[in-house]
Amino acid sequence: MNPDLLRNYLARHQVGRRDVLRIAGAAGVAGLVGATAAQPAAAQPDAHGLDDTPFDYADPANLSDWAPSRYGPDDQRGALNEVTPAKTAAALGLLRARREVTTYNLGELMWNGFPAFVTDPRRTYQQRLTIWGYPPPPGFREEGGVLVGLEPLGANRLSAHEERFEAEFSPRHPKPLATTFQIGSQLDNLNHVGAAEFFYNGLRGPDIARGHGTVRLGAENMGPVVTRGVLLDVLGVKLARDRVEDLAEPASNGRPLLRENYRITVEDIKDAMEFGGIRHLEPGDAVLFHTGWSHLLARRDPADIARWEGARGLPGIYLREARWLSRFRPAIVGGDSWALEVVGNPVNGDGTAFPVHQELLMRHGIRIGESYVVERLAADRVYEFVFIVTPQYSQGATAGNTPPAALGQPRRR
Repeated sequence: MNPDLLRNYLARHQVGRRDVLRIAGAAGVAGLVGATAAQPAAAQPDAHGLDDTPFDYADPANLSDWAPSRYGPDDQRGALNEVTPAKTAAALGLLRARREVTTYNLGELMWNGFPAFVTDPRRTYQQRLTIWGYPPPPGFREEGGVLVGLEPLGANRLSAHEERFEAEFSPRHPKPLATTFQIGSQLDNLNHVGAAEFFYNGLRGPDIARGHGTVRLGAENMGPVVTRGVLLDVLGVKLARDRVEDLAEPASNGRPLLRENYRITVEDIKDAMEFGGIRHLEPGDAVLFHTGWSHLLARRDPADIARWEGARGLPGIYLREARWLSRFRPAIVGGDSWALEVVGNPVNGDGTAFPVHQELLMRHGIRIGESYVVERLAADRVYEFVFIVTPQYSQGATAGNTPPAALGQPRRR
């Protein structure tokens, strides 16, 4: 690793000697040398009896193993049931009286052409401005702008701006379609991912799918969420340990990130908890991972964006880690990549596609947060905070992409 890069990161993120010693005390000198060099064997149960064996949710014979939900056969909220009024009150109690509170925006800035997982029809974001009441500037229409009318409205000469979203045609879907909630910083809903016709709580796609969305499990069942947030700064741990083999080439802005297809292990999670002074995870928590991948969008550099899209893989958790986390019944597990889970060989050599999504959403009703920007939380060493998100109140929707926020109190130097 470039020593200047490490030094600059530690300075920006205020990682002090005590933080490094805390990691060393937890793992020992041998752990600092080789704690996470080896990835666990895919099919071997760990000390908790957890392994990476994919589960066949699509087989009706296995239905009784995961449905009905622990929250009842009619439940549509999943682990959001753990965010009780008492849980919210306890989260707000994390903020110490008479200390300044910083509000952190955890959402990605949306811009035209924002990248997304490739589907057909594409997930696109193309915003257009409409003008009503004055002549547009030169080049406005050529840039996609829309003139509604030149004349202002009423005796008070009212003019107005509004946004619209450009639709596009697809050879397979000739009806023009515009944007989606499944782009940018988003909270995946329980109707987003299933296994063949089965979804959360054993509900069947043919029974709930309609032209507008789904009649069960839609975003209208999420509601506002205010709960305890926990940051697992896996990148910070790697840098503090100088684990250069676990890092990728820096983004074009010079900032570090975990390497492509790096698997975040249970051991990494425990190390990050120790690093952040997180004693335990609780039901209803929002658990967020810091990998540094949001930096790949910082400059809108084409080479960075190609890496962000995951041509060579993405860092993240796999099934063992999802199963370990689910024992604590968090409401949300999220991170700063678009997938949360690790993508790319050798982990995905078993032929599965996004099995962590199935494990968390289908089996446990745990929603997945993607493309959350947690860099400032890490920089201020805010590892516990109040997490807030109000997803779109949109009937039948599969996600909400309103940016979440965090209320936290930066640690003093």
